[in-house]
Amino acid sequence: MPEDRLADAFRRWGYLQADLDPLGRLRPMEHPELAESADPLAEPWRSIYCGPIGVEFLHILHPDRCRWVAERMERSDFEPDRRRILGRLAQAELFERFLHSRFVGTKRYSLEGAASLIVLLDSILDAAAENGLELALLAMSHRGRLNVMRHVVGVPAASIFAEFEDVDPGSVLGGGDVRYHQGATGEFLSASGKTLRMHLVSNPSHLEAVDPVMMGRARARQRRFGERAVTKVLPLALHGDAAFAGQGIAAETLNLADLPGFTVGGTLHVIVNNLIGFTTPPEALHSSRYASDVARRLPIPIFHVNGQEPEMVARVGRMALEFRAAFHTDVVVDLIGFRRYGHSEVDDPTTTQPVLYRKIEALPMLWQQFQERIGIKTEESEKLQNEIADRLQDELDKGRAMKKKPVLRKLPDYWSPFRGGLYDPSTEVDTGVLAERLGEIARCLSTAPDDFHLHPKVKKGLDQRRAMGEGDSPVDWGMAEALALGSLLQEGTPVRISGQDSRRGTFNQRHAVLIDSTDGGEYVPLHHVSADQAPFEIVDSPLSEACVLGFEYGYSRDYPEALVCWEAQFGDFVNGAQIIVDQFLVSGEDKWGLLSGVVLLLPHGYEGQGAEHSSARVERFLNQAGEDNIQVCQPTTAAQYFHLLRRQALRSWRKPLIVLTPKGILRAPRTVSPLEHLATGRFRPILPDEGSVDATRVLIGTGTI
Repeated sequence: MPEDRLADAFRRWGYLQADLDPLGRLRPMEHPELAESADPLAEPWRSIYCGPIGVEFLHILHPDRCRWVAERMERSDFEPDRRRILGRLAQAELFERFLHSRFVGTKRYSLEGAASLIVLLDSILDAAAENGLELALLAMSHRGRLNVMRHVVGVPAASIFAEFEDVDPGSVLGGGDVRYHQGATGEFLSASGKTLRMHLVSNPSHLEAVDPVMMGRARARQRRFGERAVTKVLPLALHGDAAFAGQGIAAETLNLADLPGFTVGGTLHVIVNNLIGFTTPPEALHSSRYASDVARRLPIPIFHVNGQEPEMVARVGRMALEFRAAFHTDVVVDLIGFRRYGHSEVDDPTTTQPVLYRKIEALPMLWQQFQERIGIKTEESEKLQNEIADRLQDELDKGRAMKKKPVLRKLPDYWSPFRGGLYDPSTEVDTGVLAERLGEIARCLSTAPDDFHLHPKVKKGLDQRRAMGEGDSPVDWGMAEALALGSLLQEGTPVRISGQDSRRGTFNQRHAVLIDSTDGGEYVPLHHVSADQAPFEIVDSPLSEACVLGFEYGYSRDYPEALVCWEAQFGDFVNGAQIIVDQFLVSGEDKWGLLSGVVLLLPHGYEGQGAEHSSARVERFLNQAGEDNIQVCQPTTAAQYFHLLRRQALRSWRKPLIVLTPKGILRAPRTVSPLEHLATGRFRPILPDEGSVDATRVLIGTGTI
């Protein structure tokens, strides 16, 4: 076979025969192009592409990116810091063994069998610090979370041990969350002495649900950095193999990678691959060879690496970060290891995988294997082990001496003006806007450049809006919203709205983005309400509810001074985002002490369209409301909606707001308001009946009854 064909065959298919699984579960897969390459010339290519690293990259449509991966794989200049790797492995595995011996029978979701994850993250973050990144946001589920907290985020071991001691007696009352769901902040120290701020995102048991939340938070943080923000903030998502392949929200999150309204300049995805899901083997978990195959829809490299080869793990970590730095796109690292115990430490895996677990039991700890491999003497390794054990015992003593639950994270300063807790009337603010100012905003919103060709229907609507702003006709729902947004932008409040078809509005009611009917060009009037206005962003989202709502919730978490809205195409579509509602919106404050002012706009009506598209499921939100955790509102006039939006942005009280918005009655005479109702007053929780009412019974309904 000619040399160029030989090289292409291994670049394209070598990963199928890579030496990835230390326990022999992932057997090499035959491929005809590799079978033809059995001559001596093939051996160098086989050593590159069929060793402990296998990489999928020739599905990428960009030749420069393919060349980049090939060049890095075919170079031999990587020089790992073996002593640092040994230290990281020893710290990780001895930390787990210490927990195993001190807290017998307690769930911790050990990282043993995949301890090289700490080496991988160390390599990624070390390269990130060298490349000038300043902040890393990390999303992960429970496996290995305590280890990552300690050895990557930098949380003191005493604080983690105190979580096991459960020093807070109030935790038995049902508040808070388990130790392996908590968020944390800290600093990572690179080998060269540079620091990187770390933020581990709070996460529920619903595994991949945190992925878009982390991306939304990263997007908000990047917005704060301004120009070249993707070179300052690194999003990192850690997945389990079963969840990455099986959970739809993971695929939805991957789809956000390069969408203009959602991109974060590349997320590094790490699959902590134990080749098992609870008790279920891979052949029952995904229909493809690799759990990572769901990521092949994107033009990105997928690195598979043997977790028992720490030097190769470190090499892959650096390549992954450098690829992201070069092309600002996602990268996937499939770290293949095993799980030393069951799903948790109280679970016995030998009942379902007896043969596998006999092999696992015979394997020594990875740090011990590695110290022999690199020639570290027994006396030196015993000294290292004793030093780590002594430090851990000291930290355990400190943790047991703590009188109250430790704080694992520090909120950024931009949260200091805001508060949660029970409703306080003193947080209310006047939300009226002078009629003259509303008129000025209306003129901006109803004007397009002279050379812009408006669609006749849109032009008619803008003319009507100009008349509303001048007080010549009452203000309808769409104009009330536009005036609320325009006035907030003038006052310095950023606004972000996303949802399916939100730029136009499902019911043709918004037209926040005008389209030139001749050349398709765009003009956004809300970008032009004043010279020094705050940023305005409105995006049509992909056809996803859970992922996009998770993203906007995350964005609101790191941009509390902004008005952040997610709009469902129809109110009932919120049921596709139920996990985000349940696990973050209504419970995030109680579980983690974390606030959000995200707004859900849910078209609702019971207007004769059958069971679907009729109800925003208000009864679900009311069922989940308690202790002022959320606000559920159905404004019935344009003025009420205007004041409600402004109130949400201007008050210091930060709670999710669920708004039941109209559909068929968007322009109905009974919902419009005179301009003076927007110029004065506030949102009123109840609009009383005018005149006397002789009633003995009050029925509360929502929508068309």
